[in-house]
Amino acid sequence: MSIIFRVSVLILLVTALLPSCKSTTAISSSSPAHSRPSVAPPEFSEADRAYADVYKVLDGTWKGDFIIYEDTQPRSLDEIDLKSLTQEHIKVPSIREINRINVTQVYSSESPYFQRVKITDYYPDSGKEEISTGVNKVENGMMWCIVNKPSETIIHEGSTPSPNTIIWQSHQDSPQKIEYFQETVSADFYEIIGYGYYVGDDATVSPRLWFYSKYERQ
Repeated sequence: MSIIFRVSVLILLVTALLPSCKSTTAISSSSPAHSRPSVAPPEFSEADRAYADVYKVLDGTWKGDFIIYEDTQPRSLDEIDLKSLTQEHIKVPSIREINRINVTQVYSSESPYFQRVKITDYYPDSGKEEISTGVNKVENGMMWCIVNKPSETIIHEGSTPSPNTIIWQSHQDSPQKIEYFQETVSADFYEIIGYGYYVGDDATVSPRLWFYSKYERQ
């Protein structure tokens, strides 16, 4: 969980490029309202057991830069794999860095199914610091990440396709807000690569905004 949660603040920084949808909450439109979680610790269900300790590898303190890129020449969706992401996705001539945020994230598991996080974002251009709190949780056999920012609450639904890798995503139609983040954690590094489609973006081609970070364990 993480990058996802500073994107909406970034949107304010690049309003000339991207209309803000900051007032919205990122929730998968496929998830019924009754299944959307709160930040409260979950009641255990047998469906949760398969996800025991899925967040444990994140426990501790991580620091690094969260980098935002813009693709000035989006490609056909036939030319790009948007499900299995690598750095090669952002190493193309048409993609350029447009901003970066200094990030500190502190994770602490309270059970095999519930983890708290404190996120400190520092924006070098403005000197602004923003502190957010949130949780990663497993509830009713589903993975959730919920972050309470000063101005909004952001929710993403998760999956874990392989050990130490988590996919966080959301899909909101009106206003458009589609986000996808692939997070991979090793002993010393926490790598995130993702993308987003926002208001005014053409979702029939590759994303205009991309995100990358490689945090180091402290």
